[in-house]
Amino acid sequence: MACAFTQHVLEPPRANGWTKEIGFVSQEVNVLALVKGKERYIFLFDDKRRPETLRALGRFASNTELSFSWYDAAVLSQKVRQTSPQTEAKKPRFDLPLSTDNTEQDEAA
Repeated sequence: MACAFTQHVLEPPRANGWTKEIGFVSQEVNVLALVKGKERYIFLFDDKRRPETLRALGRFASNTELSFSWYDAAVLSQKVRQTSPQTEAKKPRFDLPLSTDNTEQDEAA
């Protein structure tokens, strides 16, 4: 099983000699590909479509006519989640002190 992830930015086509700007918008597209024997699974999605992509992986895995397995869906769903924008800071679920936090014992030493 080969699994690859690349992210490409699509640029609008440019023609030589054009002075007027075309109304195309650059958009980042995530590309996730899986090669299994002669079958090729390629998923294209933008950041807004991550949940839909995850659901599609589940639909493919539940289709008995495809060689796409639940293991494949799990691996690719991890890739989809790993590529999510890093701009959103992950908030801790609990406000508990960590073992690496300074404690009074550390200050006394």
